[in-house]
Parts: sequence; C-alpha cells; structure tokens
Amino acid sequence: MIKINLLLTRKEEKKVGMKMEFIVLIVSAFLLLGFFILVQWVIDNEKEKILAQISETKKEIDHYKNLMTEINKAKQIQKVFQDKLNIINLLRKEKASAARVLDEISISKPEKIQLESVKKEGTKLGIEGVALDDETVANFMTNLRKSKVFKNVDLIVSEQIEQSKIKVKRFALSCEIFLM
Repeated sequence: MIKINLLLTRKEEKKVGMKMEFIVLIVSAFLLLGFFILVQWVIDNEKEKILAQISETKKEIDHYKNLMTEINKAKQIQKVFQDKLNIINLLRKEKASAARVLDEISISKPEKIQLESVKKEGTKLGIEGVALDDETVANFMTNLRKSKVFKNVDLIVSEQIEQSKIKVKRFALSCEIFLM
C-alpha cells in the first residue's frame, strides 16, 4: 500500500494561499495609499481654489473700500458746494429783496425828507432822517403803510434840531419788512 502525504499539499496550498493573501494585502495597501493620495490631491486643489477666491475677494473688498472713501470725499465736496450754492441763492434773494425795499422807500419818500440811514436787522427796518416839518414825516409814514412791503410802521423819535441855521425835524422810524 502506498501512502500519500496530503499534508504537504495542504501546507503548500497554505503557503500559496498565504502568498496570495499577502499579495492581495500589498495590492490593497497600495490601492488604499493611492486612494488617500488622490483624495489629498483633490483636497489640496480645492484648498488652493478657495484660498485664491479668498485672496480675490480681499482685493475686491480693498478696491470697494477705496471707492467708498472716494465717494465719501465726493459727498463732502458736494455738500460744501451745495452749502455755497444755498448761500449764493440766499444772497441773491436778499439782494433782490433789498433792492425792492430801497425802491419802495424811494417811491414813498417825499421831496422834503433827507434820509440819513437805513438799517436792516432780520425783518426789522430802521429809518433815520431829517424833514422840514412833522407833516412831511407823517406823509412819509402814511406812504410806507400803504406800501405792500412794509407793515407796523412806527415813529420812534421825532425832535427838532437846528441844521445850517434852519430848524428841522430829526426822526427815527421802525417797521417790519413783509416780502412774499
């Protein structure tokens, strides 16, 4: 009878199986390592893209900050110019109203009156001058009251003085300017 040792074949099969398992393990390890390298490469690329976007966004923010400072400067300059324009318009308006006031005074003034000063403070107007008599001052006040420019015309002072050896009446009037 012949005896066949099957244990050897089993050992050899085990050795071959172990070799295959070892080869599969090494191939699996390389594949896993390759997968990790690929994942790391993708993550690094995404990181670079995101960092580039962040850098570009920071540049845009700086650009817009510079634009905002320029805009604020332009707004300040515009405000200064608008204020100046408002002052010019106010002066034009006051110039026109001053001309109208002086024109009304000239129209209302009788020939026998000499005006010495006209002072304006807000809407108040003070008129000082000399006249030959009280009647002339009264006529002047009446003419001012009839005007649409003046209201509340009041006599403040009326006194007799001597000027160039002639007796005249010095007067001071107060009134309010009423311009529409």
